[in-house]
This record gives sequence, C-alpha cells and structure tokens, in this order.
Amino acid sequence: MPLSFAPSSDTSIPLHVLSEEQLDAWLGTQPEATQNALASQGFTGALGQTASIAGQDGLPLMAVAGYGTAAARRRGRFHLAGAAAKLPKGDYRITSDLDAGTLAVEALGWLLASYRFDRYRKQPPLLARLVAPEGINAPRIEAQANGEALTRDLINTPANDMGPPDLEQAARDLAGRQGAAITVITGDDLLAQNFPLIHTVGRAADRAPRLIDMRWGDTGPKLTLVGKGVCFDTGGLNLKPGASMGLMKKDMGGAAAVLGLAQMIMTMDVPVQLRVLIPAVENAVAGNAFRPGDILTSRKGLTVEINNTDAEGRLVLADALALADEEQPDQVISMATLTGAARVAVGPDLAPYFSDDSAFASALETAALKECDPVWRMPFHAPYEAMIEPGIADLDNAPKGGFAGCITAALFLRRFVSDSPYAHFDIYGWQPADAPARPKGGTGQATRALFDALPALLEL
Repeated sequence: MPLSFAPSSDTSIPLHVLSEEQLDAWLGTQPEATQNALASQGFTGALGQTASIAGQDGLPLMAVAGYGTAAARRRGRFHLAGAAAKLPKGDYRITSDLDAGTLAVEALGWLLASYRFDRYRKQPPLLARLVAPEGINAPRIEAQANGEALTRDLINTPANDMGPPDLEQAARDLAGRQGAAITVITGDDLLAQNFPLIHTVGRAADRAPRLIDMRWGDTGPKLTLVGKGVCFDTGGLNLKPGASMGLMKKDMGGAAAVLGLAQMIMTMDVPVQLRVLIPAVENAVAGNAFRPGDILTSRKGLTVEINNTDAEGRLVLADALALADEEQPDQVISMATLTGAARVAVGPDLAPYFSDDSAFASALETAALKECDPVWRMPFHAPYEAMIEPGIADLDNAPKGGFAGCITAALFLRRFVSDSPYAHFDIYGWQPADAPARPKGGTGQATRALFDALPALLEL
C-alpha cells in the first residue's frame, strides 16, 4: 500500500513533542491529573520515550513524545519515527512548536516507519498514523517516502523473484504508472547493438542480460540516471565465499535507487528530460562465463583486461555510461553497490560520492543535511589513474594491491563519460540493524538528497 498521511479530523489525537529542557515548563501548564499520569509512567522527555493519557472511554486523549537533548538528537535521525512505534493505535497531530524543516523531516520519518516488506510473510502494521503537520509539503514528502519504499521493495526481494526479467518488469510497471516510454535490449541483441560488456557479464546466466532504457519528460535539462542492476553476484569464476554471497540479492541496489529517485521525480512532475539506464544481469558460473585474463572491448572502444570476474559491476556500467554520454546530457549520475572498499572507508550509513564539480557537491551536501540523507565526498584522484592501466589493455577492471579500491573504480567509470558532467555514488543499499524509520534490510541512499538538490544542480 502507498505510504500516506492520515486525513485531518477533529478526532485526531494531539501529540506533544517535548525535549528534556521543555518538560518542566510544559508540565506547569497542565492539570494535576496530567502531571500525575506522566509521572506514573516515568516520562522524562528522553529521546524516543512516549506516554499517553486515556479519556473516560479508554481511548487516548493525548500523548507525549520525548525529544531528548540536542546532543542525543545529533546521534541519530527520524526521532519521532521511533516514538511512533510505541504509541497506541490512532491518528496523531503534532501540536508542538517545531520549525518547518524539523516537522518535514519527522513527518517523512514517520511515513518511512510505516513501511513493511510483506511479500512473503504478513507483518504487523504501524498502528499510529500521522496527520500531515501544517506548513509542510505533504505530497512531496509522500512522493519521497513512496520512492524509498519502491527501492526497499526491490532490494529486499530475493534473486529468485528479482532476476533481470523481474527488474525489467518493475521498470515497466513504473513507466506504465507514470506515462514514461521504455525499451529493453535483451540477450544476443546486446551484441548486435554494441553492448559487449553487458552481454559478456550476463551471458552465463539462465536469465538473459538486458539493458533497460526508460525516458520521461520532453522539456527542461537532460538528466540521465544509470543504476547497476546485478541481480545476483556469485563473483563469477572468481567465486565469492559463501558468507560473501549472503547479501548479493542487494547487488542491484543501484538500479533500485535510481528507480526510486525516478519515481520521486515523475510523481512531482519535476521539469526535466529524464532518462534511466539499467544494465540488468546475473554474474553466474557456467562454461561460457568470462574468465580472468580475458580482454574485452567496450562500447566506447576502450579495451579492458579482466583481472577479477567479481569486479563485474563496473563493466556493465561502462557500456551504459558510454550510451548515456553519447547524448551529452546536462548531468549523468551513476549509482551502484560497487566496492567493499567504500564500506571500509565510511561504513554502511554514509553514501560516498565522486564529483569534480564543487557546485554539485555544495548543493548535494546542503540537501543531504536538510533531508537527513547523509553523503560523503570522495576524490577523483588523478594520480591514481595509472593504477587502472595494466599495459596490455587500456583499462584494468581490478587493480592489484588493494589500495583506494573505491577511487580506482570511480576513475574506471569516469573513463566512459567524456562529454557530460558526471557524478558517481558508491552506495551500500542495506541497513544492517533496525533503526528509527530504517528497518533492517534494503534502503535508499542519497536519493532524497539528490531529489532535493535537483533545482540547484540543474538550475530549474
């Protein structure tokens, strides 16, 4: 079901959001019965704490949510989402004097907290619903929440139900809902139309590789999103250990992220000419799998020596990026669960990104703070270019030595974008433990920040 706010009504329950510093002053304005009720429940205003007061009919008459201290709030985000899970069933309206930006973030978090992945097992719903606070852009926040929900659904679905054909169908479903055009090149047609790297990576799988190409909008700047759609990654002939394969259903997280972002853009009718490119493959093991030591020629004409078949994501992205660049759009953005080195560098919660454009970085990081969608800038460090040049071919897909793995991967991708502004996001796409508004499982990263930054990035 779509994530949405509860309708406004006279029966909605007032929710007072109180920091520890505000609690005593607020209690001084309340009847003694209210003071006693909160004291009996041990309410101190600590972050995430809740309490409610029932009326004569036994239903909640009002509720309070602790907002902690400024120091406690800095250590997390979406604080009311944590409280929402503890409130009794009902529709709640926030009555506290929070600023508009804080209200928007907390409202988004509440909607995200109501997400459930219930394709395979029924999940209990969030009982407390939020009435959209006054002064926020409710349709925009609902669009963000539902774009994120699409991303989560796609990542959470296991590879037996989310192979290349299923990812294609998800893109077709989105295109149908939004009135977008879509074309798909599949199997050996990839060779005929000069996408050799996508074909090579995916040819060993039973489900054929494909390139998904979706377009929407006919006015405004040209924005092209490219998402890595490796629906499962065994590592190929450089087979991953079993423990490393456990989360490889999420290796299409880049594709899921760009589809979620595209849904936000189309839902809110952002005035851009949007293109979404997704190379969808499985990196499988069979007699026709590509091999270490092979040298492949890309769509762009650059040759690539294969030194590890488990560095396949950059190969499929290379052909898609070359296609994107041929139109010279105003901005190309790639998103991919690309390297373990990025996780070692910044952990699972930050989305590292690469851009040579300081204006892009400034706009993105401003938006990231506003949207509670953290990012971290990494360098396209030119002195490392030599590390991706093996001598026998133009490029090396897996430089030896282990140094700067996320940077060398980004430099590799940049070789395929010559004529367009380019930014690359090396995301994780997975929440390793439950947190407010972010259940364990698939998650979007940097998509809300990008959505918010688009007006500045594209001068809309």
